[in-house]
Amino acid sequence: MLRVRDSMTRDVVTLGPDASAAEAWRLCREKNIRHLPVVDEGRLVGLVSDRDLRDTSPPRGSTGERDALNWSRLGDIMTTGLATIHPLDTIDHAARELNDRRIGCLPVVADGELVGIITSSDMMQTLIELVGARDRGSWVEVEVPNEPGQLADVTDVIREKKVNIGGVFLSPAGRASNRLIVLRLETTNPSGIVKALENAGYNVTTVEASRNPEPTLEES
Repeated sequence: MLRVRDSMTRDVVTLGPDASAAEAWRLCREKNIRHLPVVDEGRLVGLVSDRDLRDTSPPRGSTGERDALNWSRLGDIMTTGLATIHPLDTIDHAARELNDRRIGCLPVVADGELVGIITSSDMMQTLIELVGARDRGSWVEVEVPNEPGQLADVTDVIREKKVNIGGVFLSPAGRASNRLIVLRLETTNPSGIVKALENAGYNVTTVEASRNPEPTLEES
């Protein structure tokens, strides 16, 4: 089971509450980051985003832009009362928190100390890895009755064709009595598998090959 510690960024860039907004803005640009935890004596006390820093500064190029960033303290503009997450929490829990709260990151805290940060970009990277989107392959969508054992039966058909399954997703079908099994197959030519599934009585609703240009052996 994937946990937050498997996807979080461990080398977190932080500043103290007395640091200036100018210093925070420089770090965000240099490190190409959008969220900067604010830490006081090892304890997380707030968070500053690039949006907070933009809101602090007058219009770019104006005479007050530099003064506003230099004189603003992070302790005055940071967001407090943060939602946090534990490194042993599951990835799906982190994803729900980010989505439900409509936030871009979650500081990761263990035993009162900041140990990492997980962002929406980290979650996207995890999704790419989970679905095997970096490798060539095919998506095959099969509609099955919503009954126990259907997934095992479908994967048995694929196993007999000696093709690896890179990912499996389940979703509701148009009819409430059915569901969709979406399979990521490690082959660019799934025609043989599609035929075997149809011969077994399954309704294959979608077949789509990936567009990754990396060469691979085709199987049927």
